Amino acid sequence: MARSLNEWLWQHEFWLPPGITWEDMQESEDIHYPQPRDLLLSIPFALILVVIRCAFERAIALPLSSKLGVRDKQRLKAQPNSMLETFYSTCCRNPKEGELISLAKQCDLPVRKVERWFRHRRNTDRPSLSKKFCEACWRFTFYILSFFTGLAVLYDKPWLWDHRECWTGYPQQPLQPSLFWYYLLELSFYWSLVFTLPFDVKRKDFKEQIVHHAATIFLISFSYCANYIRIGTLVMVIHDASDCFLEPTKIFNYMKWKKTCDSLFMIFSAVFLISRLVIFPYTVLYNTYYYSMEIFQPFFGYYFVNALLIILQLLHVFWSCLIIHMVYKFILQGTMEKDMRSDTEESDKDEEREEIKEKEKNGIAYFSNVTSNSYIPRNGSEPLNNRTHLTNGHVKER
Repeated sequence: MARSLNEWLWQHEFWLPPGITWEDMQESEDIHYPQPRDLLLSIPFALILVVIRCAFERAIALPLSSKLGVRDKQRLKAQPNSMLETFYSTCCRNPKEGELISLAKQCDLPVRKVERWFRHRRNTDRPSLSKKFCEACWRFTFYILSFFTGLAVLYDKPWLWDHRECWTGYPQQPLQPSLFWYYLLELSFYWSLVFTLPFDVKRKDFKEQIVHHAATIFLISFSYCANYIRIGTLVMVIHDASDCFLEPTKIFNYMKWKKTCDSLFMIFSAVFLISRLVIFPYTVLYNTYYYSMEIFQPFFGYYFVNALLIILQLLHVFWSCLIIHMVYKFILQGTMEKDMRSDTEESDKDEEREEIKEKEKNGIAYFSNVTSNSYIPRNGSEPLNNRTHLTNGHVKER
């Protein structure tokens, strides 16, 4: 059964243009083509990257964060409570009002104290500022390395300047060693992101990140197997260009260098919007959809790779909307809004405001009760209700 599935999966009609079979892709001593088994190397390389990342964050990024003044906020720990902890772990991290009342009754605690317990417990699970700093440093280091590696590999390649060259001789385009290692580097990195996803900082676009990583891995893997190497290298360089500015923006934000952070964010926004909404559709989408048809007729691989690219483009549009909204707020208010993707830490300020309002209401009620009884001592004099009453707006002695 496994053999039948393998034969069905690797039918040349799925992977190669009409008229081309796997026999036409046989290797020789001088010519090498991408082989699917090569992708298995990305798994051990991804694990190596995870180890390198852990060492980098502990030996370089964490000491650097303390030297640059990145300080973790002191958090109040939730008091041990087995019943609340069980509910937090198994049911819900942010209970509704009815659930809070029910839990308060079961624990014999005030509702406000139960609400405060959940807030402190959620803050405990949120990543610290130093963790965010270390993660941003690692990604910045990799994106810089990857971007300049891509430029070094592609600067003398004809398809970087003439996009029709992506399809010259396709699919019988020999695999160059530099392209192989560049592909392996990128694929291993995205696998490493998948491996560390449960431990990385979770943002509000967590689901979109999962879709993005899955689409990227599928796209890189499929493009390698179908020998879409040239178009794949363009996709990777375009994506790394804007990421090189995103991570240092986060770093300066964690350092509280507001002006530098705002300036870098504006640069990142311009690079992201131009590269993802202009260059990517023209250089990649139009290239794979239109220019490729000058060489061969549509087949399954053509539709599949275009579908993956469109998924990436939809994610680009989603993130572009968030970025444009933040830039719009910056232009109007003159200050950068917090990253809407971030899971911001909760504080007790909201509760303090509510308590102040409640005290004010209680004070007003007390004042109303007092004045209704005409109890307003003045300069140590006797209460008003014992000596006077109002008649036609005038004070009259009793």
